[in-house]
Amino acid sequence: MKHKIDPPKIADNIALPPQQVFSLQTKDEFSLCSINDQFIDSQEASKVSFEKVLFKNVTITESSLSGIELTDVIFERCDLSNVNFSDAFIHRTEFRNCKLMGTDFTRGRFQNVLITDCIGDYATFRFANFKQVAFEDSSLIGADYYQSVLSKISFNRCNLDQAMLSGTKLNGIDLSDCEFSGLNVEIEDLYGCIISAQQAASFAGLLGLVIK
Repeated sequence: MKHKIDPPKIADNIALPPQQVFSLQTKDEFSLCSINDQFIDSQEASKVSFEKVLFKNVTITESSLSGIELTDVIFERCDLSNVNFSDAFIHRTEFRNCKLMGTDFTRGRFQNVLITDCIGDYATFRFANFKQVAFEDSSLIGADYYQSVLSKISFNRCNLDQAMLSGTKLNGIDLSDCEFSGLNVEIEDLYGCIISAQQAASFAGLLGLVIK
């Protein structure tokens, strides 16, 4: 099921003044700018905020940016793999064709967020809170959603193989067009989850069933 997601209040074709990022300090603020074709390395700062910012072809590596605040932001073709974004607040933000492999979003708050055509294998979303969020056409192999809260969230055509969903209530969540051979999940968490007949075999072992 698709839910209405409010898009970023910024057009991706708007001409915004370019901003060079050489270093990030705690509580830095960036607004109404574009950050393009940059390599941002070895940064450690907390509560940095970006509002109405376009990121294109940006790589952030070896960095810890806990408590980052993203409002009306678009990331396009960015590599954010293994960055620490724990305790992030992410609102009206889109990640398009980005690498999020191993990215740490622990305890993040996501509202009106679209993640599409991304590689998010082994990303960590533990204890996160999702409201009006869509994952589309993305690889989420081994992603960790342990004890997350899912409200008005959709997974469309995603690879969720071996994702960790233990302690996460899946009532009303439609996984029927996603790909997985198995999920790490408890029986009680599956109540009300929508799956295909073919996927049902993946959960038979949890129920002690033997399929012939």
